[in-house]
Amino acid sequence: MGLSEDQLASHIAWDAGAAGVARRLGAALGAYTVCQRYSRLVIDCNRPLDAADSIAPRSERTLIPGNQTVGPDAAQERAQEIFHPYHHEIRRALDERAAEGRPTVLVAMHSFTPVFMDVARPWHVGVLYNRDARMARPLLGALRGEGDLVVGENEPYAAGDLTDHSIVEHGERRGLPYVEIEIRQDLIADGRGQETWAERLARLLPAAIAALPTPTTPPSR
Repeated sequence: MGLSEDQLASHIAWDAGAAGVARRLGAALGAYTVCQRYSRLVIDCNRPLDAADSIAPRSERTLIPGNQTVGPDAAQERAQEIFHPYHHEIRRALDERAAEGRPTVLVAMHSFTPVFMDVARPWHVGVLYNRDARMARPLLGALRGEGDLVVGENEPYAAGDLTDHSIVEHGERRGLPYVEIEIRQDLIADGRGQETWAERLARLLPAAIAALPTPTTPPSR
């Protein structure tokens, strides 16, 4: 990608700590966990392929040399190697659960940098949703009820079709309850922080799931 090791280790290249929380949370809840192993700078699996920043030429203020002149064939190769296998695995797991008649909730785990474009972000955690807030509403209430957290609703950014492909593709299009969770990276920079947040979410998510309407009715699009 033409970047230094320090740049590749920074927030511009990946959601630091998110996979550690997701794996621990999945183990605690007996959930099926799918993690992307490639940097979003190669191809962003949370963007639709026709989004302008699917292969981003810049991240925050950093130019990405390897993304300045990516032709259609090279972009297609990245999609075939990275984007499609990731979403295929999520789709396969959801299809399997549907065939077995198992109730399913989709949880997308992310993390965000404490400072972006020189602006400090005050939130400890953000709860994101697009059209369907069935899962987000009770989780927002549960997190705010903890009393020690600054909780953002669609913060540090709002979810949308062009920026949050996974919850749209695998949640909304299937009519599944879903939530996208963003945790501030300094809180999950090490194993202890990741374990703390996994334990917190393992405690709160089941209560939020229990608060879902029964039967769940997919929102109109």
